[in-house]
Amino acid sequence: MSDIPLHSLGRKGKTRAGYVPLNDAQDTDMPTDVLRAAAARSVNLTAKGKGKQRERYTDADEFDEEATLLGNGDRTLEQVEEGNVGEQSKQLSRRSSGQRPSSLHKTQDKSRSIPFRPVDKLQSKFPPNLVRNQKYNIFTFFPIVIYEQFKFFFNLYFLLVALSQFVPALKIGFIVTYVAPLAFVLCVTMGKEAYDDYKRNLRDREANSQKYLILVPSSDSGPHTRSVPSSSLKVGDLVVLEKNQRVPADMVLLRTSDASGTCFIRTDQLDGETDWKLRVAVTATQKLVNDRELLDLDAEVYADAPIKDIHTFIGTFTIHTPRANSVDDVPMVQVPTVEPLSAENVLWSNTVLAAGSAVGFIVYTGSETRAVMNTSHPETKVGLLDLEINRLAKILCAVTFALSFGLVALNGFRGQWYIYVFRFLILFSSIIPISLRVNLDMGKTVYAQQIMNDSEIPGTIVRTSTLPEELGRIEYLLSDKTGTLTQNEMEMKKLHMGTMSYGFDSMDEVAHQLASAFGADQAHARSNSVATGAQLAMRGRRDMSSRLRDVVLSLALCHNVTPVTNDDGTLTYQASSPDEVAIVKWTESVGLTLVFRDRTRMELQTPTGARLTYDILDIFPFTSESKRMGIVVRDTHTGEVLFLQKGADVVMARIVQRNDWLEEETGNMAREGLRTLVVARKRLTPQQYAAFKTAHHAASIRLDGRGEAMISVVAEHLEHDLELLGLTGVEDKLQDEVKGTLELLRNGGIKIWMLTGDKIETARCIAISTKLVARNQYIHEVAKLKTSDQVRDELEFLQSKLDCCLVIDGESLQLCLNLYKNEFIEITTKLSAVVACRCSPTQKADVARLIRHHTKKRVCCIGDGGNDVSMIQAADVGVGIVGKEGKQASLAADFSVIQFSHLTKLLMWHGRNSYRRSAKLAQFVIHRGLIISIMQAVFSAIFYFAPIALYQGWLMVGYATIYTMAPVFSLVLDRDVNEDLALIYPELYKELTKGRALSFKTFFQWLMISVYQGAAIMIMSLLLFETEFLNIVSISFTALVINELIMVALEITTWHIYMVISEVVTLFFYVISIAFLPEYFDLDFVVSTRFAWKVAVIVAVSALPLYVIKLIRSRVAPAASSKLL
Repeated sequence: MSDIPLHSLGRKGKTRAGYVPLNDAQDTDMPTDVLRAAAARSVNLTAKGKGKQRERYTDADEFDEEATLLGNGDRTLEQVEEGNVGEQSKQLSRRSSGQRPSSLHKTQDKSRSIPFRPVDKLQSKFPPNLVRNQKYNIFTFFPIVIYEQFKFFFNLYFLLVALSQFVPALKIGFIVTYVAPLAFVLCVTMGKEAYDDYKRNLRDREANSQKYLILVPSSDSGPHTRSVPSSSLKVGDLVVLEKNQRVPADMVLLRTSDASGTCFIRTDQLDGETDWKLRVAVTATQKLVNDRELLDLDAEVYADAPIKDIHTFIGTFTIHTPRANSVDDVPMVQVPTVEPLSAENVLWSNTVLAAGSAVGFIVYTGSETRAVMNTSHPETKVGLLDLEINRLAKILCAVTFALSFGLVALNGFRGQWYIYVFRFLILFSSIIPISLRVNLDMGKTVYAQQIMNDSEIPGTIVRTSTLPEELGRIEYLLSDKTGTLTQNEMEMKKLHMGTMSYGFDSMDEVAHQLASAFGADQAHARSNSVATGAQLAMRGRRDMSSRLRDVVLSLALCHNVTPVTNDDGTLTYQASSPDEVAIVKWTESVGLTLVFRDRTRMELQTPTGARLTYDILDIFPFTSESKRMGIVVRDTHTGEVLFLQKGADVVMARIVQRNDWLEEETGNMAREGLRTLVVARKRLTPQQYAAFKTAHHAASIRLDGRGEAMISVVAEHLEHDLELLGLTGVEDKLQDEVKGTLELLRNGGIKIWMLTGDKIETARCIAISTKLVARNQYIHEVAKLKTSDQVRDELEFLQSKLDCCLVIDGESLQLCLNLYKNEFIEITTKLSAVVACRCSPTQKADVARLIRHHTKKRVCCIGDGGNDVSMIQAADVGVGIVGKEGKQASLAADFSVIQFSHLTKLLMWHGRNSYRRSAKLAQFVIHRGLIISIMQAVFSAIFYFAPIALYQGWLMVGYATIYTMAPVFSLVLDRDVNEDLALIYPELYKELTKGRALSFKTFFQWLMISVYQGAAIMIMSLLLFETEFLNIVSISFTALVINELIMVALEITTWHIYMVISEVVTLFFYVISIAFLPEYFDLDFVVSTRFAWKVAVIVAVSALPLYVIKLIRSRVAPAASSKLL
């Protein structure tokens, strides 16, 4: 071995990727074929060690000499003259990074191998680490906002009318009356968009400028870290993280301050779960003496192409030349050493380091991070009412064209008839009034203020003021679970032991029994440690306190909880499941406290103050497949070996000894919405444990079917005939008034879906406890679907049982959407309730979009975490809750509330009112424009079809503003029922979702009213026409204004003080203004009795029939709300 020339560990002579080529001159002492065989063996070993990933390694001759290690195809390795050995070593390093050769040529392949201390050219190939939530930049703002406004036919029509006034032949009246309203609407909209985007920009800048420490090589012994902003971090940087720091990019965990190489992270902004997750550092780097040694490491990290799934990661960590202590020292390890990396070795960006410090190696930045890939860009939301009015505007435009063309045709297309058509179009432009847009926008502002000033739902913020009417038409509610329906605070509520049951109120009895058991039985328990057959037979007659001690002791030992002492001396528990923390806190409350835990030992403190120490021999962690968690411990004092296990009743029932109470009691607890765990134990003799250990070790080193073999060994040696100790019931506390809120929403015709990142078992419990599932309703679980046949069978079953509640996991949901998207959505949207578990943020958003597109109904999404942002933005209406998980959801939402129960008031009262009022207001404003256009048409028809304005200048300006605006706008204060009735009878809300308040039917009714009234006023005025043309203007205009005031009065259901004031004040203003407009009004005629009776007759003819019709309808077919009054 000493004859082999060794290389220095410097970078000299390495390729760009940091690999050392061997020259022909250096391998003369050793035959090429020997080296080749060794290298091939090494590759083989590496492949075998990787288990299931062996198919990733292929024959050497498939490699292309020019292929890159990055898989980008555009970066070739430096050409180095190499012999066979060099070629072999290069192939070896490529294989060690685990890349598929077939992908080496593909430029779109984004998998990467990143050496430690990568060159700038390599780092610059990856996206910058920028957070960007802005919608616009300085160049795109103006074009996008203008497009968003003018894609509406409504606004485009006004723009064309306003532009037409600059053509002299088409000019009618003041230009300002056409341009000003449109300019006002545009300025308000653009100002609002600019302000919103500016706020987003400030938030982005704050996130991008957060400082992080990175490790950098330094020549002296001084500091080897440098502080850089988050936006300057690059792939390959080594980042030092401190406690409570946000992880700035996706990184592989190399070292932690904890000697065991583990750390906890909070992932609530990524998957919505507030329980802490355990992450494990790469073993090879955790063993290093300090962080500085990372800088001298000749290693590389391979990472697969970035994907959305936060639960999977495929990568390898490779050390090419291990650190040698001296020049002559030959490391006796396989070169290169390869370690597989999985999701538990990775810290995703946007998670937070919960305790200690850590060093990470960045693999994905910016747009390639999981957090960014799981968020979608917000689109501009438009209310359904705005779209409906846009449709009506097109019909009105057609009416305008028809009128104009009809009048010119009746005139026989004389002279410049095409100019006459355009002049008529502009004369009739009031049919589509610009004031409609202004009125509706002002109405929305009033609704927003009413919502924010409501004392019963304090803290509610309206962030998108264009959508209040949407709240009145929701048919699907998609809700998050953790933090939205629940508080995510677990509490142990029940302990059942077959013959005895302890509820929440009798826990002090447990503490008393436990104290006596540990006090009296301490010596007895220690002396008789090894169980004899006689003792086991006595089990049934054993006194209650020692049975209780057994179950509490088992609960205090069988878990994955780590106690952490805070700076102020208090103790907190860390675990990946809040259920486990709740149980350990409960054992502490009854007197048995977990005081120390590491990977090999656990210490408990008894009620008497004594310490019990246990060695941890084996842990079998909880998985969603096994649904149970086991641990083998040895009492250091007596040497007794115990196998303890806890898990779901469905799997534990066949593992424990026969009993007659387990099934019944788990059913009872589940109906109460408690999360149940069965606790059991088995005493093992030293021989039994030794036999298990031998078999388990043999299974663990198998290359094929290792996992299955280990599971079968545990089942064969340990998991049978366990002594059933007890059953625990843990409650996830619900948010205030969740049950009542869900029931009210369901009665209002809203279908509720729960989308959560949590486990199926948990979600099922919450669905029951929140009464999302009705009592005795069948719950159909769909999980782990793999084939299209399975999916088809499930869909056929659901089709035949539409009254059930579907519970489905994310994997099966994705398969259903991939294979039978339309069928799946069609069937599930008919179900009364759907619960989707293990959903990624993108899946939640996809479901929201699918329901919207398939049903064409309004969808509301509500959530409280960063993982809900995509779903909130994909919905028609997004509601964010300000919760424990921060304000991310609240800031991205259209409406922000403090708790879930505020949703009832928001939808049933404010939403219902906003929609009804806007529908009424819109139709009235259209009626106001139509009636004057009909009068113009009748006038023109009688006067030889001349395109001359009936009312000019100030009369037209006054009609749309001062003479009618206040009374018409006061309709936004109208209400048909009071607040209490709206909340007692949610069925009133169901009626609105059909969209009958504003439909083609109601629109044509108003159209007919306008035609009748316009014609009646004009014809009556002409019949009563005296000698002067001036009089017809004053008579008809006065009749028109009074008619409008009476129509507003007829439309009002509940009078408000402002309504009365607006009617009286408007009439007063009109009377006063007559004196100041002598060019339109003959004062002598106006104050005469002739004028008064003629106006009275005209108004009676136009308004009285409508009052009679309204009276008859209220008797024959009253509205649903009027029946309740």
